[in-house]
This record gives sequence, structure tokens and C-alpha cells, in this order.
Amino acid sequence: MKRFFQSIRWPLAVFVLVLAAWQGACLTFKIPGYILPAPGAVAAAVAERHQNLLQAFRITAVEAAGGFLCSIVGGISVALVFAQSPVIRRSLYPYTLVLQTVPIVAIAPLILMWFGSGVRSVMLVAFIICLFPIIANTTQGLVSVPRNLMDLFKMSNASRVQTLLRLQLPHAVPALFVGLRISSGISVIGAITGELFASSNAVGEGGLGYSITYANSQLQTDYLFALVLTASVLGFLFFFLVVFFEWWFLHHWHESAMKADAE
Repeated sequence: MKRFFQSIRWPLAVFVLVLAAWQGACLTFKIPGYILPAPGAVAAAVAERHQNLLQAFRITAVEAAGGFLCSIVGGISVALVFAQSPVIRRSLYPYTLVLQTVPIVAIAPLILMWFGSGVRSVMLVAFIICLFPIIANTTQGLVSVPRNLMDLFKMSNASRVQTLLRLQLPHAVPALFVGLRISSGISVIGAITGELFASSNAVGEGGLGYSITYANSQLQTDYLFALVLTASVLGFLFFFLVVFFEWWFLHHWHESAMKADAE
């Protein structure tokens, strides 16, 4: 616990300084609240609209988590196929790169047209945006096993399945978690982007993306900042959950986690 508080004291100090500078700028320059609300106004909006924030938080969390979990299953499955066949990897890997480089705002209207609005479409947007980092990092981990270890398994007459399960997959776990850490944060971005186009417009059924659009149209800037803060909290929760599972899987045997524990 002492180590935890020591690790967060400097980030916490920077956060307090930023809040103080923000508050001081609002008071000194008398910035209108509809342009830049003071931290106190944002805190008041959080307290006043906490029910709406919690409801939007829950909806977006479900959508982001659904897309993220589907991308884990899909990304690992594709990476396993790529690792077993260099021909397939060379033939299809460029298309996964194309999928990542296409702007998600260009895909979202098509998803809305094909699948309609609702949670399923938003999950699909989050899935697409999360998929490539998992495929890329897991594939790299599977195919970068040292040659001497591969030769050792061949000398032991290990089957392809045994080599995959006992050598390649354990070797790829750290790389997989790198992809999961990247995708955990952008899953929230994907869900919010999907909500801007494909979420339900019914009152009480829209997530953070829908609420951000509403707050912006009504010039409720303090509520808009509260929504952005809520989205950031959700992204941090996803990220730190992945970091916890990474530590849980690796801290007994992998150097990266063991060194982090020793520091």
C-alpha cells in the first residue's frame, strides 16, 4: 500500500496543480461558464446530474466491454491462424492494417445503415476499433519465439499443437497484454463514436456519446465536461483492469512483471 501511494503522489500533485491553474484562469480572466466552466461548476454538475451520468456510464460500459471482449476472442483467433500459416499471414495481414487505417467515423454510418441503431451496432464499432492492436501484438508474440526453442521442441518430436500450447502461447502472453492495454482504452472511444451515429435516441437509453451530443447542442458546457470526465474514468477503469490481469498472469514467471514488483 505504501508503494502504491508513493507511485501516485506525483501524478496526484500534477492533477491538483492543473485544477488550481484552471480555477485561477477562470477567475482571473473571467471566462464565461459556457466557454470554460470552472472546476467547481463541473463538480456541481456531477453532483446534480449524477443519476444521468451513472446511467450513461453503465450503457457505454456495456457497449465498450462487449466490443472489447469480442475483439479479444476474434483477435486471438485470427492471430493463431496467422501464426500457423505464413502464406495466410502474408496474404491477409495487410487487410487488417487497412481495417485499422480506415477512419471509424466513415464506417459508423454504414454500420447504422446495415444493422440499424442500438447496442449491437455500437458494440460492432468498438469491436472494429479494438481488433487490430490485439491481432498485431498477439501475432508478433506467436511468431517471435526464439529459433533454438523451436528446434528443441522439434527434437523432442512435439506436435504442432503441443508447440503452440506449451511454447508459442506462453511466449505470446506478454505481447497479447500489450495489445489489450491499447485496446482497453480505445474501446471506450469506439463505443462513444458508435453512439454518436448508431445509439438509441430514446430518453434514458443513450450512453455517454449521445449525452455529449445533447449537452453540446444545449450549450451545457459544465455537464459536457462532466461527461468527458466520466468517459475518462471509464477508460481508466478498463485500462487498470487489464493491467491487474496482466500482473496476475505474469508476476510469478515473466521478467517484466517481476521487475515491476521489485521496484
